[in-house]
Amino acid sequence: MAEQKGNVSVGTPEVEKQGVSRAMDEAAEYLAHSTGFAPLSPEEEKKMVRKMDWILLPMLFMTATLGAVDKVAISTAAIYGLKNDLHLVGQQYSWAGSILSLGAIVGMWPSTYLVHRLPSAKYLSACSLGWSIMALLLPVSRNWSGLMALRFFMGCLEAIIVPSISLIVAGFYKKPEQPPRNALVFAAASSIVNGFLSWAVGHIPSSAALSIWQYLFLITGSISALWSIIALIFLPDSPMNAFFLNDREKYHAVQRLAENKTGITNRQWKWDQALEAAIDPKTWVLFFFNIAINIPNGGLTTFSGIIINNLGFSPVITSLLNMPTGVMSTMSAFCFSWIAAKWTNRRCLVTMLASCVPIIGAILVYSLPRTNLGGQMVGIYLLYTYFGPYVVGISMAQANTAGNTKKTVQYSILYIGYAVGNLIGPQTFRANQAPAYTGGFVAMLACYCVCVLLMAVYWAIAHKLNRRARVEVDPGEDRADRDLMDAFADKTDFQQKAFKYTT
Repeated sequence: MAEQKGNVSVGTPEVEKQGVSRAMDEAAEYLAHSTGFAPLSPEEEKKMVRKMDWILLPMLFMTATLGAVDKVAISTAAIYGLKNDLHLVGQQYSWAGSILSLGAIVGMWPSTYLVHRLPSAKYLSACSLGWSIMALLLPVSRNWSGLMALRFFMGCLEAIIVPSISLIVAGFYKKPEQPPRNALVFAAASSIVNGFLSWAVGHIPSSAALSIWQYLFLITGSISALWSIIALIFLPDSPMNAFFLNDREKYHAVQRLAENKTGITNRQWKWDQALEAAIDPKTWVLFFFNIAINIPNGGLTTFSGIIINNLGFSPVITSLLNMPTGVMSTMSAFCFSWIAAKWTNRRCLVTMLASCVPIIGAILVYSLPRTNLGGQMVGIYLLYTYFGPYVVGISMAQANTAGNTKKTVQYSILYIGYAVGNLIGPQTFRANQAPAYTGGFVAMLACYCVCVLLMAVYWAIAHKLNRRARVEVDPGEDRADRDLMDAFADKTDFQQKAFKYTT
């Protein structure tokens, strides 16, 4: 008899027949060829999820964080002599920030195909090793051209961070479990790590053989390269090849994801799914949301050290004062992701409310006199709460997109939005407006308001699709069989009549 768990049936002839088809998700084939295991008790399932949390999430966190440290270190390098040593003038430093995103836009096109065809974790780890090498080469730069070339290739390699990690998280966790895990994985600890390293290298004596900023990149690049090798060996793509799960846990880790109806992995490229991702209005609402929320990110990533330093602090003190920015980003991500997970079908509303917090920060920085150091610092720290709505926005795509090719294409389009926002961001900080950078803070305020409007549009679209799905579902159809077939048939959300969109 087929094993039953909830309303999901495994081991039926229909599933086995579909499991051998290349069109099916690999999870269907895995379940069809696996020997039935005794059901997990609620306590055993919680223990299995905790195991994933304690092993998988730290590995993803390290990969994402070190990738971010490698690219945000330029903000600290600027206050430790990089601009002078490389003779940067006018907008050249701003372009050194923007070029990373331009590289990401170019690199995303081949990465979209490769991450779908290759094991996602292995491809991510290989790219991680590549951008670590770029960081190690930055100290040999002697002019603006050399810096731009290395930052461009670093951006090409870093383009896959968010799409690949989003695929992995969606392949291990149920929809309600994803937001808080995203907050953990994408926690903005890079500013904390970078701040500590910046403070540490600030104590290197001026008599040292290299400039302080060169030591900074050598340290961050070396740590990142070492971790990349570890991740290349151990980081799993899905529960089916997770080294820390036994056979029974792998079986049930896959089976429990049937209720997501978004599949786990299928390496067959499907052009109809790619087209659907391109014409899905939800894709483009989130695309423009990513642009709007990351214009401030691009500006802050490149200029945060300079902004604080221009308030009159020394480079070493600036490094320490820059560390709480990561704390604020991480706390906002945890707080709003937890609310999104607990407040059922209110993720759009949570994102809209979360976007209002950095609006307050932008108003404070823009309106308060620069002599009010306390108010300026509070405003700057509040600006970094933008990470909360960004992380919850990522979870919307994970929860509401099915079909492996469609997910890959949509995540890639969204990352291009991320890159475009980060490309534009540094350009809103004009050299002739220093030290106030009025244009940059006005742009931030406008972008956060746009985010609120876009998420309201997304909410309306998802609500309309749910109403249409309730009308189209045939109440006489066998719901259990249809749910299982849809869950791992590598169908898109549009192709599944009963797909429930998270709002």
